[in-house]
Formats: sequence, C-alpha cells, structure tokens
Amino acid sequence: MSDTFQVVCGHCGQINRLPAARTPAAAKCGKCHTPIFDGHPIEVDEAAFKRHLAHSDLPLLIDVWAPWCGPCRAMAPMFERATAELEPRVRTLKLNSDNAPDVSARFGISGIPTLLPVKGGRELSRISGAMDSQRIVAWTLSGLGRL
Repeated sequence: MSDTFQVVCGHCGQINRLPAARTPAAAKCGKCHTPIFDGHPIEVDEAAFKRHLAHSDLPLLIDVWAPWCGPCRAMAPMFERATAELEPRVRTLKLNSDNAPDVSARFGISGIPTLLPVKGGRELSRISGAMDSQRIVAWTLSGLGRL
C-alpha cells in the first residue's frame, strides 16, 4: 500500500499528492491553497474530467446530467448533500452531457441523470434516474465495497 495518494484540485486542476496516514479532509491544494475537499461536487468539462480520471487515486462518482433535464435539476441538491457525506472517501464530479458529447459517447450514456462510479479509470457500475441523497450514498458505498 502506498503512503501517498493523488487527487486533483477542483479549483485549479493541480495534481496533489496527499499522505495516506493523515486525514485528507483538511488538505489544501499546493498551488492555489484552497481546500481540496469542500463538500461540493466539482463541475467538469471534458478536459477536467479526463484529468481527474487519469490522476485521481480516489474513486470518482460522476453525475452525468443536462441543464434542460427536469429530473437532473431535481437531483442536483441531493447530489450536493451526498457529496458532503461521501467526501473525502469519494470525489464527486458533475459532467454536463451537452458540453461533453465525447465522454457521453465513450461511456454509452443513453439516459440522464446517470451516476457512474469509476475507480482506476474503470467504470464499476451505473444507475440512471433521479435519487435522493441517502440512496446515492448507500448505492455508491455498496458498489465501492465490492472492490
């Protein structure tokens, strides 16, 4: 087991190496000095998504959504609440499918909202449809427990 792990700053994109022995909840970015974990999902474009996918040692939970989608808008506050519970064990990302058609095609997204837990660049599972925060957290943690 490594004594450090990598995580990408959601503010500036810097790749940070954090000591595994310390709690990451209070970690700050080495470049922009903002908290690495702030309890809010990170809105990403295709480039930022690829950066997180390539350089994050943490599991990622991606919410693929679109601004015109009613269920997506209804689930947004639930995903926000779930993020507060999942961090720092899981990094949450929001990916607008309209602005990231290549990523949506790569993952074969056919309905939104879709949640994708990813670890080591590999999709672990997926679920589509709006969920409340408790179900998001329970579903995510049960899926990660299979690692």
